[in-house]
Amino acid sequence: MAITASMVKELRERTGAGMMDCKKMLTETGGDIEAAIELMRKSGAAKADKKSGRVAADGKVVITVSDDGKEASIVEVNCETDFVAKDENFINFVNAVGARVLADKPADIDALSALPLDSGETVEEVRAGLVAKIGENMKVRRFEIISSDAGEVYSYSHGVRIGVAVALKGGDEALGKDIAMHIAASRPMCISEEGVPEDTLAKEKEILIAQAEGSGKPMEIIEKMVEGRMRKYLAEITLVGQPFVKDPDQTIGKLLKDAGAEVTSFVRYEVGEGIEKKQEDFAAEVMAQVKGD
Repeated sequence: MAITASMVKELRERTGAGMMDCKKMLTETGGDIEAAIELMRKSGAAKADKKSGRVAADGKVVITVSDDGKEASIVEVNCETDFVAKDENFINFVNAVGARVLADKPADIDALSALPLDSGETVEEVRAGLVAKIGENMKVRRFEIISSDAGEVYSYSHGVRIGVAVALKGGDEALGKDIAMHIAASRPMCISEEGVPEDTLAKEKEILIAQAEGSGKPMEIIEKMVEGRMRKYLAEITLVGQPFVKDPDQTIGKLLKDAGAEVTSFVRYEVGEGIEKKQEDFAAEVMAQVKGD
């Protein structure tokens, strides 16, 4: 597979590594960027994988909480530009979809699309009408219902782009808001170590072993190094292990324990996460045409 300049550029942006290192790793992995990143992490060439923080689409995340505070819906609807994301018609549509999800709890996007809104038209009919009216594509991308039988659901929205819903057992509204705000800022993978997928742990351990072996230290020292780094990794990705953003001297786990509270589940949505948005390079496009490519 031919290694293109755009592939090298993406790998450089995601790892902070040098151009020649990026090209070499892409060549070794046959152009597989994810495999190249893993290989570079093992060799120590990658500085950071920045992909997780990249947001590539516009739209709005809306959270709708039930009157009794026991459950909530969180919905993401995408559009092409931030201009449309601020349009009153688009905002009203997203809010109506959020309310419908909470009321009817559809099984999936197809079921949601067939539900009627207050106008009598289905979600899909209203969406299609807005596309025709505004002239920009829109998509109901995903939704989730979160509930708390033994407590309440609290939420936090950072503008329209990030939304968090937290099911909290014990504690109070102030604690629930603080936890939701922390999740919005710190992006934990799961609540605790028990929720980390086995394959994620295995892959991280494999990478850490490969990094440690490069130190030339004896195996018993390497095992201790890897054990310590795994503890640090788990503290970084789990909610209870993370330092509280408003008071880094204590972890979220300690904050919850002191309040006699427990997070039973949470959902964090960020507009466009995981969506690749095509970047237009008009200069390159013109040059390609001139060269007859």
